[in-house]
Amino acid sequence: MNGSCFCGEVTYSVAGEPLLRAFCHCTNCQRLTGCPFLHTVHFPSAAFTWTHPEPHGERLDSYVIPSKPWKTRFRCKKCGACVMSANSKADKCSIWGAHLSRDDTGKIRYWDIVKPTAHIFYGTRMLDVDDDLGKWEGYENASTRLG
Repeated sequence: MNGSCFCGEVTYSVAGEPLLRAFCHCTNCQRLTGCPFLHTVHFPSAAFTWTHPEPHGERLDSYVIPSKPWKTRFRCKKCGACVMSANSKADKCSIWGAHLSRDDTGKIRYWDIVKPTAHIFYGTRMLDVDDDLGKWEGYENASTRLG
């Protein structure tokens, strides 16, 4: 699966099955994106590869959340879109579904693989979502189910 930032300067690929695919409502995601929730897809770090020309850092800015020094978010220097989060503690990475490549009709490719299965960190949501997905206080099947 391939993805990119808004302007296309930063590109990547991920391979294999996701470890998690959910709508995240955590306050960090809200504050860093300005959106009430986002579609996050987690993979083992080894599944992720930058595909834009090297040196990769010339096109990327990074930000480490002070309360979570093991998490680094990467964004495009040109358009500012956040495209990936690396978690060195868990050896995982997170991408956002909206950045994945789309088909001619505008639908995300490989939707059956990345389609969200739950709402996570729903306790800090900005709005209620009326759908059939489970709502979790933290991570799916690893925290209290809220709905």
